[in-house]
Amino acid sequence: MDEMTTRTDLVVVGAGVAGLTAAVSAAQAGLQVTVINKGRRWRPGVPSDTATQYAQGGIAVVDPTAAVDPADGMDSVDRHLADTLVAGAGHTDAMAARAILVDGYDAVTALIGWGARFDTDIDGRLLRTREGGHSVRRIIHAGGDATGAQVQRALGVAVRRWIDAGRVRVLDDSIVTSILMSDGRAVGVELRDTDGRDARVMGSSVLLATGGLGHLYAATTNPAGSTGDGIALALGVGAQVSDLEFIQFHPTMLYSPGARGRRTLISEAVRGEGAVLVDSKGRSIMNGLHPLGDLAPRDVVARAVHAAMAERGEPCVYLDARAIPDVAERFPTVTAGVRAIGVDPQRQLIPVVPGAHYLCGGVVTDIDGRTSIDGLLAAGEVARTGLHGANRLASNSLLEGLVMGRRAASVAEDAVRETFSSVGRFDPPISESRPVLPRHVLQDAMSASAAVVRDASGLGGLAELIDSAQVRRIRSIRDVEDADLTAVAAAVVDAAARREGSLGCHFRSDDLASEVRSAEGIGATSQLAVSRR
Repeated sequence: MDEMTTRTDLVVVGAGVAGLTAAVSAAQAGLQVTVINKGRRWRPGVPSDTATQYAQGGIAVVDPTAAVDPADGMDSVDRHLADTLVAGAGHTDAMAARAILVDGYDAVTALIGWGARFDTDIDGRLLRTREGGHSVRRIIHAGGDATGAQVQRALGVAVRRWIDAGRVRVLDDSIVTSILMSDGRAVGVELRDTDGRDARVMGSSVLLATGGLGHLYAATTNPAGSTGDGIALALGVGAQVSDLEFIQFHPTMLYSPGARGRRTLISEAVRGEGAVLVDSKGRSIMNGLHPLGDLAPRDVVARAVHAAMAERGEPCVYLDARAIPDVAERFPTVTAGVRAIGVDPQRQLIPVVPGAHYLCGGVVTDIDGRTSIDGLLAAGEVARTGLHGANRLASNSLLEGLVMGRRAASVAEDAVRETFSSVGRFDPPISESRPVLPRHVLQDAMSASAAVVRDASGLGGLAELIDSAQVRRIRSIRDVEDADLTAVAAAVVDAAARREGSLGCHFRSDDLASEVRSAEGIGATSQLAVSRR
């Protein structure tokens, strides 16, 4: 990729479920699309390095044509919404959530039309499982526990067709270093590839679909690319962000002594099929703590696991899946990951700990993906639509990515129809030097003071550490990621410090009485002037 400037209709930053859904939808509508993928080029049979690829459980979606389930009764969008609101701890935007859930069935139908294959019974009906916080079995899945891989495969194949048709171009091994602005509008991006070469891509719309920020922490279920890039880009141009304090920790990440970075997720669907959390003596972790027991919302279970580990002085707890007769067949991905550390889930307990999993907040958008910056869109985990509130309901994430990717593409289509004047001057691009903390130092500090449990003292110490970051020259993709992590950490810590009461997956040990407090308004909004220049 030579230093150059090219033009397209829609610039998509990210190649997971939201980004590729937007790319395919926009190409179908006749737009020219450029996708910027930080990972390697996708090929059939080769896993992508996206959070979508590693998603296990499934997609929570109501089928309006389904018959009554004899065990659970009739599912409905109202019932799905009710579960979403409960999980969100009173902080969910009910109107936005309803709009997304209503569109879910059409979005999944479109995905199936693009070639996705989900697990079905002998009559061809979609099989459904249940996960934490759900009142019925409504989660569709693929390959047992390889739903994300199937979604990524189907979208990859669909994008390939549009690449061959000349409508989509993908720039792999590249990171966006800044959003180009002109007269208050996003008009394109600057990017850098693995060889250090820079380029510009101009577009009528720019979509951030970069995923989350799991690598703020020493241990996460997220792939290596989840370094908060989209949040940092949005902060750099003054876009509104909100709810960054709500970082969901999945209660059952595989524990392996000394491991760092991405670790295997033990899908919540394993508990949905009957597995239970126990301590080293076989005593139930969740007994008596919540009416839904082991299928309580994730924030509740994660705190229970954290408390059990602290109380017993043990490095992990255990998931007992031995009562599931076909665990290896039903959960092949989980089984492979567990066996890699020498554990047979059919005969042995699985060691687990909470792990950084999902950002519930992000760049604030309306229900169509528009941000506070004209021309800038956001979809997927990087966005705060209001669906997840203070704690995401299991398997609502892939659904949101599909729905909001399609909606963002529609906005981009409208933007192309508008008169788009030529751009004269850009705002200055980012500086080649930015504040950076060593990644391991930042991750260890965030894991100690801004994880499942937080308090004012720990957050204050974190703020001081981040303020001490040294300015460093930015050359490589790794440098950009480290600078992004440092900038985003400052915003997360600020938001967590401002919210003095506990709510959802933001738990303050110095304010125990407010654990189930309902939020007023949209809560702590962070619009830090975190400079990328």
